[in-house]
Amino acid sequence: MKFMKWALVAAALGASSVAAQAADIKIGVAEALSGLAAQYGAAIRNGFTLAADEINASGGINGDKIVLVVEDEQGKKEEAINVFKKLIFQDKVLMLFGPTLSNSAQAADPIAQASKTVVFGTSNTADGITSIGDYVFRNSVTEADVLPVTLKTVVEKAGVKKVAVLYGNDDVFTKSGYDNFKKALEAQNIPVTTTETFAKGDVDFKAQLTKIKASNPDAIVLSALIAEGAPIMVQARQLGITLPFIGGNGMNSVKIFDLAKGAADGLWVGSPWSIGNTTPENTAFIDAYTKKFGNPPDQFAAQAYDALHITAQALKSVKLSGDLAADRKAVRDALPAVTWTGATGPFKFRQATNKAGKPAGYDADQTPIVMVTKDGKYTIVSGS
Repeated sequence: MKFMKWALVAAALGASSVAAQAADIKIGVAEALSGLAAQYGAAIRNGFTLAADEINASGGINGDKIVLVVEDEQGKKEEAINVFKKLIFQDKVLMLFGPTLSNSAQAADPIAQASKTVVFGTSNTADGITSIGDYVFRNSVTEADVLPVTLKTVVEKAGVKKVAVLYGNDDVFTKSGYDNFKKALEAQNIPVTTTETFAKGDVDFKAQLTKIKASNPDAIVLSALIAEGAPIMVQARQLGITLPFIGGNGMNSVKIFDLAKGAADGLWVGSPWSIGNTTPENTAFIDAYTKKFGNPPDQFAAQAYDALHITAQALKSVKLSGDLAADRKAVRDALPAVTWTGATGPFKFRQATNKAGKPAGYDADQTPIVMVTKDGKYTIVSGS
């Protein structure tokens, strides 16, 4: 009987040891899977899913498996706040990714910062997000870094001398894009013939476009999400406006070819990622993504895919203790040193500062590629 008792204890201890060696690492994913921003959120979720499958298939994180806890934040600030609270306090994830839009990030990221939980944005590019605090990371290159490069390239390659500006004035992302376009236009001494605005959810842009056409620009600077940006391009072409559009990262999606149909040509965008970039890492990503999901990836899928691989490198250097607070801090301490070459090219972090000039969170340090749409695809013009 004693032998059987100790055998049972030993078996239990063995099972416990196996469980400890193959624990789940819960990572939260808060993305817009419904609503107007779902065209971004769905691709982001796919990028995370593909990366998690690859990491787990190759042995996981020191033998432990990554488990994604996915929640729909609907592209709304209030939902992002609710989802962050659920993931952090109820699901007790180690860290979290998201949300999809900069509006939502500005509202929800302070919750992660206050709870000392890493939040890693893969699609937030507006100014000021990483100034929230030292638990806020992103690998989405800011509009402040990309837009001046895009604008300079269009001026050089397309002979643009003056532009009209059209932007969404009720969204953090599109307003930040406008602010950075404005700075770049002033720095490069490019005159603006007229500035027009629209609101999220608008469907008729003909009044603004008619004014733009009358001002006789050489190109239209457009700070928009694709839900409004695609119909703007369609309606411009219907009005006989054949000018190039110069867009921010919200317009860098293969969905433009579905949403704008034959009106998608002539859109210039900048991003660290291009579907036309033929590096081994990007080619492997595009092939794997297309095979798994049946359609090609976009910038947002690529950034999510790389973000989880970047995180995996940090996690491999961390000895998780089971003390959630200590483990969350350990992840935060390990992430800044990670370098990685993936679908979006060579990557490293650079530390941001807050409004007081003190060190805060971490931004992406990457070089943008400038592309233009033609015949249903993005063609690289410079930077690869």
